[in-house]
Amino acid sequence: MDCNLFNNTCSNTYLEMNVSHQNESVYQYCGEHFQSFQMSYEQYHGYISLFVCIFGIVANTLNIIVLTRKEMSSPTNSILTGLAIADLLVMADYIPFTLHLNILNKSKRDKFNYNWTLFVLFHSNFSQVCHTISIYLTVVLAVWRYIAVVYPQHNRQWCTMRSTKYTIILGYILCPILCLPIYVTSKLKSRLVLLNQFDNNAVNYSLHIASNSSDIASSTFFDEKNSYNATLYYIDLVDYNLTNDIKLSVINFWIYSVVIKIIPCIALTVLSLRLIFALIETKKRREKLLTNKSKLNKTLEKEKRTDRTTKMLLAVLLLFLITEFPQGILGLLSIMLGKGFFTSCYIKLGALMDILALINSAINFLLYCIMSRQFRVTFTALFRPKYFSRDDHDEIHVLNGAMLNQTQTHVTQV
Repeated sequence: MDCNLFNNTCSNTYLEMNVSHQNESVYQYCGEHFQSFQMSYEQYHGYISLFVCIFGIVANTLNIIVLTRKEMSSPTNSILTGLAIADLLVMADYIPFTLHLNILNKSKRDKFNYNWTLFVLFHSNFSQVCHTISIYLTVVLAVWRYIAVVYPQHNRQWCTMRSTKYTIILGYILCPILCLPIYVTSKLKSRLVLLNQFDNNAVNYSLHIASNSSDIASSTFFDEKNSYNATLYYIDLVDYNLTNDIKLSVINFWIYSVVIKIIPCIALTVLSLRLIFALIETKKRREKLLTNKSKLNKTLEKEKRTDRTTKMLLAVLLLFLITEFPQGILGLLSIMLGKGFFTSCYIKLGALMDILALINSAINFLLYCIMSRQFRVTFTALFRPKYFSRDDHDEIHVLNGAMLNQTQTHVTQV
């Protein structure tokens, strides 16, 4: 979701002046259909992403309001609150970016002025940090649930509210530090161009190509009457040789693709599968120990809550993998195959990767509403008070009591 070395939407616009001189075999890996897909989808990406961001900001604000209620207090809900804050920041930052780049019809001089290009550079790094925090908290959520189910005897000791809050704060501190190498690979650079009345390049030159006025005057494309000079700013990718054989850009790709993307995906997959198997085994063991006469309503309700937890975990896992795994794999291929793959494949999928990440950040509210009874009841109590009956309030107290017992013994439930 950024305009640095890795991805995505803004790379094609703010980096195009810097990569346009690359060799012409730009489609050697993915073919021209990727270029066609990019051009077709990006016509609608601005409006789709704007809608998703507005919905996501409202949804995550509601998540924070509901999850921070006293009756919803739990380690799991604290993690979900931290996740909602990170997702909210991602989408709040993306709205001015997509308005500027994809929706507002600005002249080239206005689109590539200093202030906006500086914002795009900020957006590049800020969105990467916030998204990394989201990934970190998603893995923490899986670890906390795994401990609660597989090691219930240690749950109250290891997954306390205090340790959970420290873990969340640690994520908000460590993730910006982890992304430090990414910051230094991008910088602003100016380019002097001659634009005509149609906002196109009257002469295809820059300070790097035409060094004096005679070069400009000799061009057959020069139209002095209807043209004007403009200084455009763009994001230049810089690289540093750490050793004779290792460049900083390669280190960054490994950090982004492997550390930030692939390793969390693998960890979350393993933890989630083990958690699901543990829940299934627990259910089978309970069924063997209980007879039909001893199966009380309370036990049946606990099983239903456990099933909802499993389904929600599967939904979160699936969304996470759909969003993050492809980006990690594409980044890894960019390391292995080089700039040709990065330019012809990775950048062309930037807008698609953006919208998948935004949807993943916005949709958790719907998952909670569908799969968490307590979230639905608490949300209704907050936002539909005039329709609330005494029975609804009693249901909240019953759910809170059940949640407290469950947190202390088995699974921390959303």
